[in-house]
Formats: sequence, structure tokens, C-alpha cells
Amino acid sequence: MNAKVERSPLAASLPSLDKAAVWIVLITLLVAAGMVSDAFFKLNYLGNLMRQATPIGITAIGVTFVMLMRGVDLSVGATVSMSAVVCALVMDGKAENLWIALVATCAAGAAVGLANGLLITYGRVSSFILTLGMSIVVYGLVQMGTGGTARGVTSPGFREALNGRIGNVLPVLVICFVVAVLIGIFIQSRTRFGRNVYLVGANPEAARLAGIPANRTTVIAYCISGLFAALGGIALLARTGVSGTNPGMGMEFDVLAAVILGGTTFAGGRGGVGSTFAGVLVLFIALNLANMAGLPFAAQLTIKGLIIIAASAAHSWIGRRGGGRIDE
Repeated sequence: MNAKVERSPLAASLPSLDKAAVWIVLITLLVAAGMVSDAFFKLNYLGNLMRQATPIGITAIGVTFVMLMRGVDLSVGATVSMSAVVCALVMDGKAENLWIALVATCAAGAAVGLANGLLITYGRVSSFILTLGMSIVVYGLVQMGTGGTARGVTSPGFREALNGRIGNVLPVLVICFVVAVLIGIFIQSRTRFGRNVYLVGANPEAARLAGIPANRTTVIAYCISGLFAALGGIALLARTGVSGTNPGMGMEFDVLAAVILGGTTFAGGRGGVGSTFAGVLVLFIALNLANMAGLPFAAQLTIKGLIIIAASAAHSWIGRRGGGRIDE
């Protein structure tokens, strides 16, 4: 029996369209938003918008690696909350504790990711169920550690440094976000781990037969997700100045929406950090427009859910069409 693969010109162009789609949407949405309010064409306003998006954007970078491997990390919201609390507690209002606090926070986030990766890889547990359970565990630990009240004091100069602006225009937090994106792009495109992530995500069985260390790659991916969630927690603490009890609660849904908008779906092996960056901006511009329109918070939640559904369905359709048609 012979199988003949026929691909129309449209089908052949769909994978490229998939990569460019989020950038086309971003530009179109930005122009449309500028027509609604000229504030979207002002650097100060866009800088503030990206500053608000920084905690979610940095966290989304780590989740991108997990989803490239057909996984999911629902514990990032809890990890962000824990990281903000740990950072504030270790700082304790003392300048000399600043770097110790940053290192301890990153280590705590990576430890949550390590636990996720090991349990998923060697315990053969569903990533959805495991990270959901881990989220509840971490939230519980945060509540026990804080007694349900805001604890800790940031070091002098911490907020001032990260909330400053370069040339009174470009927020320092935005620069941190862009640097984190560049690091993520470097990891995915210039390291062996990054290449392995794509190979394992595209075809786990073929990757295993090719001798790629899938288990180790999975564990590292979850460690990276936890680490970037910790960095997101630090950014959130810098932006708000208060650790709170659960400041990152629900953030995982914003993160998932941004990653999926960027074209990294649960199918694995397709997408990337650069597209996630564009997805974060699309999400925040859309929600900012909804806020300008005076829509209530419940309506904004509905919009987030519709964005996830629509983006996931669109990328799934493009993936199927781009794969070609087989006639026997």
C-alpha cells in the first residue's frame, strides 16, 4: 500500500503563519488600541503596561519550556506567592540581606520545580494533577508561614531601583523582562537542553530511541519553570512593595493564556519564548482595552478564558492543516 502525501500551497504555508500569527495579532491590536486611545502610542504608557506585565511575562518564560514538552505547570501562581513572601522575609528591611534574599528566593522556586519534575518523571504522575496538588501544598505552606497576614519588609533601595526609569521613560522592570526573554531565547536555541526540549516534545518515543535523556530534560524544564516563577515573584514584590499572603493566586491562568497565545500548546514541540513575549503583550493590551471599556472583573475573566480557548483551537487547526493530507 502506497501513501501519497499532498500538501496544498495554503497547508504548506500554515506552519510559517503559525509562527507569525501572534505578531500580526499584536501589531493589529496595538493599532486598533491606538485608534481607541492615543495613549497606546506613547512610550510612557506602553512602558507602564509592560511594567504591569513583567511578573506574568517572566513567569511565562519558564512555563513555555514545560509546555514545549507537552507538560503543564499549574503551581507557578503559588510559587510566585511563596517567592514574594520568602524574599520579603529574608530581606527583613536590611540592605545587607538583599543578595541573600534574592538567592534564597531563586533557590526556593527552583526547589518547587525540582520536586515537580522528579515526581512527574519518576512517579509517572500526570503533570496537570501533580502541579495542581503542588500548588495547593505551596499555598498552604505560605499561609502557615505568614499566619494569613503580610510579613516581611523589603530592603532599602530594592523597590526604588527596580521601579526606576532609564531616561525617565523606560522602566527598569521592563528591561529585566526583556533580558529574561533574551536568556530564554538563548536557552531554547543555543543549548543542547533547548534542542532536546523540542525533540522530546515533538516525539517522546523517537527522542528516547535516539538516546536523548528525556527524564533529565523534563526535570530541568520544571526547575527552570520554578526558577522563572521565583523571578516573577521578585518582580511582583518590587512592583507592589508588599508580599501579601497569596499575591500570585490565579496568576497561572494569565500565564497559560499568554503562552498559548504565543503558539506553544499542549501538543508540544512547537512555539517558543519569543512568541510567548508577544502573547503576553497581546493579553495585556486586550485586558487593558477591556478595562478602558469599563468591563467588570468577571467579564475580564471571561475574556481570558475565551482567549485561551480561541488561541488553542486556532493553533490546533493550523497544526493539523500544516501536517498535510494523506491519500491512500
